[in-house]
Amino acid sequence: MWCVAQLDEEYIRRMEDILAVYEKPLNQLEPVVCVDEKPIVLHQEVRPPQPLRPGRVARSDGEYQRRGTANVFCGIEPKAGRYFPKVTRDRSSPEFADYLLCISHHTLGNHHFVNRYASRLKSRSFKAKSNL
Repeated sequence: MWCVAQLDEEYIRRMEDILAVYEKPLNQLEPVVCVDEKPIVLHQEVRPPQPLRPGRVARSDGEYQRRGTANVFCGIEPKAGRYFPKVTRDRSSPEFADYLLCISHHTLGNHHFVNRYASRLKSRSFKAKSNL
């Protein structure tokens, strides 16, 4: 694997622990929510698109004006088919903590896997109990 320096026993054990959680059956009292984030560039069209007409597809110009950046956090509860997106101005630690608090109010369980972003927070997983 190009992103893992060495597939040692500890790495494999940890990966198997994560996969075991994914294999659990759907349980409303203990949902599994996977969290990731993606920075995006905001574009504004320079010319308005031409709408669909009989015999002709809708048309839009490829030219755009850059309008800054934003971030999208998304939590996914795969077995329930639910997702929890949130757009933020940036991907700072306070924004991420606020997002985790927000999704913890929508889920009753305490299994949250955090991809990539956790390395900046010095943590690999986050557990939260809902106040519901």
